[in-house]
Amino acid sequence: MTDTVAARAVPRVETTLVHAHGIAALVTLLLSISFGIIAAFQLLYPDLGAGVSWLSWGRVRYSHTQGIMLGWLGNAFLAFLYHAVPILSGRPVTSVALGRWLFALWNFAVMLPGWVLVLSGVSQPLEWAEFPLVVDGFVVIALVMAAVQFLPPFFTRGLEYLYVSSWYIIGALVFTLLSYPMGNIAPEFVAGAAGAAFSGLWIHDAVGLFVTPLALAILYYVIPAVTRRPIYSHFLSMLGFWLLFFLYPLNGTHHYVFSVIPMSAQLTAITASALLGVTVVIVVANLVLSMRGAGFLPRDPGLRFVAASTWFYLIVSIQGSMQAQMAVNQTVHFTDWVVGHSHLAMLGFASFAAAGGLVHAWQRIPWARYNARAIDVGYWLVVAGLVLMVVDLTAAGLMQGRLWASGAPWSESVQASRPYWIVRAHGAALLLGAGFISFFVGLTTGARGGGLAAIEHGAGVEAAGHVASRLAPVLERVS
Repeated sequence: MTDTVAARAVPRVETTLVHAHGIAALVTLLLSISFGIIAAFQLLYPDLGAGVSWLSWGRVRYSHTQGIMLGWLGNAFLAFLYHAVPILSGRPVTSVALGRWLFALWNFAVMLPGWVLVLSGVSQPLEWAEFPLVVDGFVVIALVMAAVQFLPPFFTRGLEYLYVSSWYIIGALVFTLLSYPMGNIAPEFVAGAAGAAFSGLWIHDAVGLFVTPLALAILYYVIPAVTRRPIYSHFLSMLGFWLLFFLYPLNGTHHYVFSVIPMSAQLTAITASALLGVTVVIVVANLVLSMRGAGFLPRDPGLRFVAASTWFYLIVSIQGSMQAQMAVNQTVHFTDWVVGHSHLAMLGFASFAAAGGLVHAWQRIPWARYNARAIDVGYWLVVAGLVLMVVDLTAAGLMQGRLWASGAPWSESVQASRPYWIVRAHGAALLLGAGFISFFVGLTTGARGGGLAAIEHGAGVEAAGHVASRLAPVLERVS
């Protein structure tokens, strides 16, 4: 690609909206982590917050999970989209004014009232869907606005020129808009096992059709942008894309193995889970081969987060495929193993991808503050906290499953779990809290225009050219 074509592939990026959603992501991240730390300590000290209704364990836990998914990840993904979509499509986003409304709606009509209502005792007893119906309505409106904001730029050119990150972004925006009402609204009106099937659909689609596609869009974008080399195989990237969107919607019922939901649905979900593990191996192999030469610990902080996310994605997906099998599920279901698995997915894979995408975009905002040392410290603290938590909770889950199968009194498993909960609360949770505080400091202090923003005109345009290389033919024609 010539310099002229590369430059034309990079229209105006709305850096104010990147920055606004980035700050919102960091603030909601710290609040969500605080809720998680409180919940971890309450398992050890049940009287913590006693007499204060809004500090009851269930409400705090709901605030933690919804805050991570919609507050932290939602805002971080939106920040990345404002950076990447213009570069990938060669066109600006639909409207700056629409972007301001989307920012206000996402944070002040979804997150803020959602937290207030949940802490006040108004919620839904649905996993990953705890915000009440009134908030769900605003989420659907926000998803429609996001689709209007980010999809039209991709359709101004032929689909044959779309890079794989573009496909993942399109898939996430379309399928999340379809699956969110089914998992968050339909169970309120469908009773019994049928309602549970709808809920299970969203439990997995929240991760599989919202979080995973946007995280993979970041991975496939940042790797060639930083290494300045094309991805290893476009064929493998598209094979992984179609397999993911075909298999993930079939997985939800594996959360209800041995339930009253028809066994045919359970076996379909178990089979799809195993096939999804094969899909992830294909995707990760393509990503790892695309990073060849960058080293196991890349110097670029955004790429370092992305590299870690890639390996966590492989581990958590193989673990998920394994624990969906009946022989394993009967031992680990309802144990702390599942909690460790969830953190490996939403923190290890998704949050590291979101952090990598946010850092990459942040570096290219000329006026944004940037503190590389704080980001580096935050990275290692979060890695240490995550590894400690996952190993600790995995061991706790195996112990709990063994005790439950033995017929021992429930109280014995609670007492035996206490040492593991001490490690989680006093070790892993505090490491994670310190790490994310350092990450917050890294993006809010330091020199303005630090990092790669100082050479944005040179390296930034060149890197964008590698990401958008498949757009070159059409750009040549319209030049």
